[in-house]
Amino acid sequence: MRRLRQLAERTPPSRERYADLLRALAITLVVLGHWIISVIGRDQAGHPTGHSALGDLPWAWPLTWGVQVMPVFFLVGGYANAAALTSWRARGGDATGWLIDRSSRLIRPTTALLVVLAAGAAVAWLRGVDAAEIRAVVWFATIPLWFLVAYLVVAPLTPVMYALHRRAGLVVPLVLVGLVALGDLGRILGPDRLATGNYLFGWLAVHQLGFAWYDARRASQASGRGDGDRPGLRRRRLPSSRHAGAVLLLVGLVALVLLTRVGPYPVAMLNVPGERLDNTAPPSLALLAAATAQLGLILLLQNPARRWLRRRGPWQVVIAVNAVVLTVFLWHLTAAILLVGLLDALGVLPTPQGATAAWWAWRVPWLLTLAVVLAALVAVFGPIEARTRRHAPASTAGPVRTALVAIGYAGPVAGLLMNSLTGKTAPEPLGLPAPALVAYLAGAGVLRLLRSGWGSRG
Repeated sequence: MRRLRQLAERTPPSRERYADLLRALAITLVVLGHWIISVIGRDQAGHPTGHSALGDLPWAWPLTWGVQVMPVFFLVGGYANAAALTSWRARGGDATGWLIDRSSRLIRPTTALLVVLAAGAAVAWLRGVDAAEIRAVVWFATIPLWFLVAYLVVAPLTPVMYALHRRAGLVVPLVLVGLVALGDLGRILGPDRLATGNYLFGWLAVHQLGFAWYDARRASQASGRGDGDRPGLRRRRLPSSRHAGAVLLLVGLVALVLLTRVGPYPVAMLNVPGERLDNTAPPSLALLAAATAQLGLILLLQNPARRWLRRRGPWQVVIAVNAVVLTVFLWHLTAAILLVGLLDALGVLPTPQGATAAWWAWRVPWLLTLAVVLAALVAVFGPIEARTRRHAPASTAGPVRTALVAIGYAGPVAGLLMNSLTGKTAPEPLGLPAPALVAYLAGAGVLRLLRSGWGSRG
C-alpha cells in the first residue's frame, strides 16, 4: 500500500489517468466476459471440454457492442504510444531505442506464459499424455495471444504511423476504414483473401484515433496553460467535447443497426459459431462502427471520470491493476484450465448445459473461484510485469540496430501467428509447435540482448 501511495503521489499532472482507467476496465471486461460465457462439458472420451454459450444467447448479442472492448485497448494503446514516443524523443532518444524499451512490458510476461506452458506440456508428454490432448489444453490457454499478434505488429509501426498522422491527421484512419470496407467486400463477394489486410488495417485505424486523442488532450492542456494550439495541431486532434461524444455515439449506433439489421454483418461483435462472417477475425466495418460508438461514450464520460480519478483511492486501484494488467489477460484462461482440472480430479466438476437455470446458478461460484485461482497466478507471475524497468534514452547505432529490432519483433509475431494457425488437436508434445516456440524465443532473446545494451555500438 505504501508503494501505491508513493506512485499515486508522484503521478505528474500531465498524465492521462482516464486512459489508464480504460485499459484496466477493458482487460477486466475481457476476462469476465470469457469466464461468464464459458460452458464446461465433456467429450466422447469423458474428458472436460469447453465452448462459448453465446450461440445459445441470441438476446445477448447486442450487448457485445459494449463488451467487445479490444477497440478500446487499441485506442488507449495509440494514446499511450504517442505519449511515450513523444516523451522519449523529448529526452533525446530515437525511435529505435523507444521500440527496444517498449518491448519489455509486452514480451517478458508473454515469455513467462509460453515457457511455463511448454514446460508443463513436456512433463505431461513424458508421463504418457497424448500429444493431441496436450495441444488442446495449450491451445485453449493461448487463445488470448491472438490479440498480441496484432498489437506486436501495430505498436512497432508507431514511429512511422505517428509521423504520417502528423502530416495527414484524421485522413489516415479514414483511408484505413476505406481499406477495411474493400476487404469486407472481398469477404462478401469474394475472394476472401482480399480481407486479410483487415487484420492490420482495422486495428491500425483505431490505433490512429488514439494518436488523435493524444493530440486533443495535449491541446487542451496547452490551452489551460495559455499556450494555445501548436501549428498543425488543430487538424490532427480528435474533437473531444461532449457534443462530439454524443455525435460519435449516435453515428456509431445508427451505423451498427444498419450494418447488422439491413447489411450482411452479424449482430454479435464476438465469434458465434455458424455465422457467415466474424466481426473480429478480421475486424469488419461493423466492429469499427462499434468502436466509434464506444469512442463517443468514452468522450461523454471523460470529465466526470477525470474528476473521480483525482481521488487517491480510485487512482491507487487503477495503478495496481495496470501494474499487472497484461499478466491478468494472459493467464485468465489458464486459471480456468487449472480450476476445471482440479474439480474434475476431485470428481465435483459441474457440467450444466449452457443457458440453463443450472448454468446461470453456477456463474457466481464459478467467477469467484476463478478469481481466487487467477489471483494466485498473478501473485506468482505478476512481478515479472510489475518490475519491468524502463530505460533512459541513449544514442543508438543506425541501420544495424534497427535491423536487429525488426528481427526481434518479427520473431514473436511469427511464433504467435504459427501457434494461432496450428490446429487445436495437432499432436504437439510441447503444446506449441516447436518452430513457433523457437521463433518466439529467438526474437525475444534478441530484444532482451538489445535492452541490455548489446549491439549498441554497431
